[in-house]
Amino acid sequence: MELTQKIAQIVEEQLLDKTLFVVSVHVKVGSISKVEILIDGDHGVGIDDCASISRRVGNEIEEQKLFEKSYHLEISSPGVGQPLKMLRQYKANVGRGLKVILQNGKELNGKLKEVSEAQFLIENEVKEKNKKKVKLVPEWIAYNEVNSAKVTVSFK
Repeated sequence: MELTQKIAQIVEEQLLDKTLFVVSVHVKVGSISKVEILIDGDHGVGIDDCASISRRVGNEIEEQKLFEKSYHLEISSPGVGQPLKMLRQYKANVGRGLKVILQNGKELNGKLKEVSEAQFLIENEVKEKNKKKVKLVPEWIAYNEVNSAKVTVSFK
């Protein structure tokens, strides 16, 4: 089994809270190897969650002697600017603002309204010709049409 897959399996086993899930695992092997793990949750992820998971994963990596030399372990949650990668992330963000860039370059901005296995519904904000009024247009988008989708933060 490849090292990245092995570490991903360890992380999955160490997620005691089943509302948490692994988004990505990246391993860079070198003079000081680096393991970067992104964790998200159905209700968010706290720093205490990351610290607890880091201790358990680190202990398991040490026990299994996966690295011969020093390594750096980093466990974090996706930041605001990180794109959504998994269906569970879309589900966790229903009701929030979303900026979507499609494969064809079209950009959508609006509220994520609904999520299914194959697509999601966004209430797209379309400026009318006078550019002062915004019309809300519901659009279903298939995941395979998406280049990137990021949660937006509103300060209104």
